Amino acid sequence: MTTSEKLTQMVIAVALFFGVMALILLITQRLRSRNGERVQAAAFLGPAMLLISIGLLYPAIATAWQSLHGAGPFDPPFVGLDNYKNLFTNSQQLTVLRNTLFWVVLTPIVSTAIGLIYAVLVDRAKFEKFAKALLFLPMAISMVGASIIWKFVYAYKSSSTGDTVEQIGLLNQFLTWLHLPTYNFLLNDPWNTFFLIVILIWIQAGFAMTILSASIKAIPDDIVEAARLDGVGGWKMFRHITVPSIRPSLIVVLTTITIATLKVFDIVQTATGGNFNTSVLAYEFYRQDFVAGNQGLATAIAVVIFLLVTPIVIYNVRQMRKLEAR
Repeated sequence: MTTSEKLTQMVIAVALFFGVMALILLITQRLRSRNGERVQAAAFLGPAMLLISIGLLYPAIATAWQSLHGAGPFDPPFVGLDNYKNLFTNSQQLTVLRNTLFWVVLTPIVSTAIGLIYAVLVDRAKFEKFAKALLFLPMAISMVGASIIWKFVYAYKSSSTGDTVEQIGLLNQFLTWLHLPTYNFLLNDPWNTFFLIVILIWIQAGFAMTILSASIKAIPDDIVEAARLDGVGGWKMFRHITVPSIRPSLIVVLTTITIATLKVFDIVQTATGGNFNTSVLAYEFYRQDFVAGNQGLATAIAVVIFLLVTPIVIYNVRQMRKLEAR
């Protein structure tokens, strides 16, 4: 498709949008009563609700229905809840759930803690901008790129003769310099999962630091000065003034990183390919659907991910509404 054809399609789409809006206004402009306003609101919301139904609601229902069927590309048999039973009883799938739990618990907590502590320590320091840029830098790298970088950090070279081998992996080279035995960081289960989690923490800590640093700077100076006049400082200032004041931002950061962690795929795919018991739910969905061809189990995993994300989103929305109501 040429550039001119793309521009033509874009112009047509914009024209259609304005045409639909003009048609709605033309039809509803004479409705001045309360019921008329409701009809007008429904007329404007109708197209959006239709698109949401087609793009979100129908696929969600279709996915849930497909999760009740077995494997097979054509007319798979109805198996009821067998896919969910397999997901929570099969030893391989239990390992996937265990790994996902490790990711979801450790990544948000550690990333947020590092970002918060870092933001507090460098706040109003002379080198603040430079220090923040260093921690934020990994955010500019894609997860695939970050995973490749850390694969070099974790790289391992074995020696069959027992002689010392020059390592290309940074961590193993440090171990060699210290005359300690080298270690295959991405092979040994379950520690390899924790080493993969480090990659996402490295990326997300900069995001947490940026949001929390902005919140810390937004704390009113009179509150801080009043606390200092009362003799509050150090740990007490952090505990009783800083953390309560930035609580909404902490919730946003934790929930955002948690949702991102539930969808983590790139790191596992790039670093280990899901081997050595490092697979997580998002990667297992890909493997079951596109590699094993088991769409029933794959869609069951998708439904579980959706169910795990939903309460987090609802909680986040409620917290935002409480803040708006204040």
